[in-house]
Amino acid sequence: MKLSRFAALALGVGVAALAHADWSRIQNEAKGQTVYFNAWGGSEATNGYLSWAAKEAKTRFGIDVRHVKITDTAEVVKRVQTEVAAGRKTDGSIDLMWVNGENFSNLKNGGLLFGPWAQSLPNWGLVDLNKPVRSDFSVPTEGYESPWGTAQLTFIADRAKTPVPPRSAADLLSFAQANPGRVSYPKPPDFHGTTFVKQLLLELAPNKAPLQQAVTPGAFASATQTLWAYLDQLHPSLWRNGQSFPASATEMHRMLGDGELKVSLTFNPNEAANLIVTKQLPATAYSFGFTGGTIGNVHFVAIPVNARAKAGAQVFANFLLSAEAQTRKADISVWGDGTVLDVSRLPAASQALIRKTAPGALSEAVPTLAEPHASWVEALEAEWLQRYGAR
Repeated sequence: MKLSRFAALALGVGVAALAHADWSRIQNEAKGQTVYFNAWGGSEATNGYLSWAAKEAKTRFGIDVRHVKITDTAEVVKRVQTEVAAGRKTDGSIDLMWVNGENFSNLKNGGLLFGPWAQSLPNWGLVDLNKPVRSDFSVPTEGYESPWGTAQLTFIADRAKTPVPPRSAADLLSFAQANPGRVSYPKPPDFHGTTFVKQLLLELAPNKAPLQQAVTPGAFASATQTLWAYLDQLHPSLWRNGQSFPASATEMHRMLGDGELKVSLTFNPNEAANLIVTKQLPATAYSFGFTGGTIGNVHFVAIPVNARAKAGAQVFANFLLSAEAQTRKADISVWGDGTVLDVSRLPAASQALIRKTAPGALSEAVPTLAEPHASWVEALEAEWLQRYGAR
């Protein structure tokens, strides 16, 4: 039976009113809660932004947000797994976490996430649905995590020392051989190191299609053969002959600034601009990508199934999706993390700030390559460590 236009309108108004009432209830429940937000703490810009967001949450919503600074999200996943297995069903130590990729996949597959909730947030209506916000490393999000920002693998060099950068995996190999000891990458399973290995895999694999499916032994062996052959060629020309690796991208930035390396890398196309402002890199530093594209994704926040402050976590996640918070986050002078919102729907001042560039930031258009399926990460890291990690 078809509804009349009046009946359909009334139904729509009723649904909206119900949604408003539910959100009001969540906001009221959130007041006075403490939200333990487990998020990477390796960047001064990120930490400063979260300090601001926490102060705003306290003032506006009566929520006490505590930034628990972490170095490896996989350890947070293990903590959730351990707590739930031990019977901590409602009093977990984590209320909100910065997560994506294989960590999200492991949590979702284990039934360790609260939800679905993300698409019920009032600010979900501002999200740019043309971005991959409903799929995370080829795993459907289904409302179990809320998008927070965008990122893309970006390389950094000093124009005074490297006026012509390598523009592909093949170029990088030639560049490393011509500059022995001046190229490296973080040791997996460091996030940036694993991302670099995935970048090479995406470029070198003879058949890309299996990378978007769950990994199998046969597909892994076939897809990675050229990757390992490439790394066997590359490593002897790396810093310390590929016998050891920098611990992190932050360490690589320092080594680039000191002249020890000629190339660094980041997952934030605007990070070099921040590093120039803070005098960690010279004014001649610049960002670049590979001609064929570099790996990129959306990062999210999620709520563990045993979180204490589920209401507070949702209210804070909604604030992180607001036009104000997203605009501030995208401001290069604050953080420079890409927005997940539809910029065309934002006020003119926000649009201008989000589109603003700064010296050192990525200024060229670099195609974005889709992440492999989440299951490839663990397999790649395990094989990399077996081949190169014990040296």
